[in-house]
Amino acid sequence: MNAQDFPSTRPYLIRALHEWCTDNGFTPYVAVRVDGSVQVPREYVKDGEIVLNISCDATSSLQLGNDFIEFKARFGGKPREIMVPVARVIAIYARENGQGMAFPPPEDIVTAMGDMGEGGLAAVASTTEEPPGAPEERVVQLVSSDSMLDEGGGDAPRPPPASGSARPSLKRIK
Repeated sequence: MNAQDFPSTRPYLIRALHEWCTDNGFTPYVAVRVDGSVQVPREYVKDGEIVLNISCDATSSLQLGNDFIEFKARFGGKPREIMVPVARVIAIYARENGQGMAFPPPEDIVTAMGDMGEGGLAAVASTTEEPPGAPEERVVQLVSSDSMLDEGGGDAPRPPPASGSARPSLKRIK
């Protein structure tokens, strides 16, 4: 059996990290790449993405299925039904410390990058460090932007927040 014949590990990893966050008192957030198949309030979508709080306190009727994440939540005081295809989830992480997991971008984004020509594909291929024939689905560990700055990558360091509590953030590197 070939690796493409197996079901995706993404829904299992999402459920595992959701459970880890919940068990440790963290707030699980998912970052979602939005397209026509994603049912979310469009007014909260920025740059084609939305971050959703999927904690038990913020949702009702939460179902983390193999194909969809479904729940009801309030946005601006209005109840909404949310439905996100698991394939559109690009990361799940704990709000409090940023620990979690990022996933490869959805297929439409990879296809769009391929449309840029060979230069676009070469730039992507040179950064993956993956042997030919390896499965397409990879897991990427999220690192805080502070640790990237220590290693010499990224922009100039930012001053600490005025409140004194260093809150982790996701930094997208393109």
